[in-house]
Parts: sequence; C-alpha cells; structure tokens
Amino acid sequence: MPYFTWKEKGLTEDCASLNAMAARLEEAAQLLRRMAAEGFQVERLEGLQRITHQDPELFKAYGFISEEAPERQLLLGLDPPWAHGQHDNLS
Repeated sequence: MPYFTWKEKGLTEDCASLNAMAARLEEAAQLLRRMAAEGFQVERLEGLQRITHQDPELFKAYGFISEEAPERQLLLGLDPPWAHGQHDNLS
C-alpha cells in the first residue's frame, strides 16, 4: 500500500502574523479533511505517522510519492494473483 511519512516541521514557521498562521492551519485542515473523506488513513508504525491509501492511483493523483520499497511498488502495477484464482504468495 502506498504511504508517506508525516513529519510536520514548521507548517507556520514562515508566517509573519497570527492571521497568516491561522490561514495556513485552516488550509492544512481542509486538505486533511478532504483526504480523510476520500479514504486516506493515518497508520502508526515504530513511532512514525504514515499517511496511506489503498488506491495507488488516487495516492498518485494527490501528487504524493510513495515511500514503499521499489520492489513493492512494482508489484502494485501487476494483476494480483488472487484476481486469477491463485493464492496470495507475495507477502
């Protein structure tokens, strides 16, 4: 499943006023709500927050770049074995 690690560092660090900070945070909240409505999820793994989605095409449509291992990314483009009545031996 495609994912990227959420590392918030300085979302408002370049803002010159409280109004600018509020606007930046409101924009971020709006985006996060839209992502949640479209099925994105937050998963915690080893103390990190990962933003994930089951649909690699929607993930890519947002402009995100998956941090999955390249081998796993290649498998996403292939027909899954179970689509042809076979068992999943990829894990």
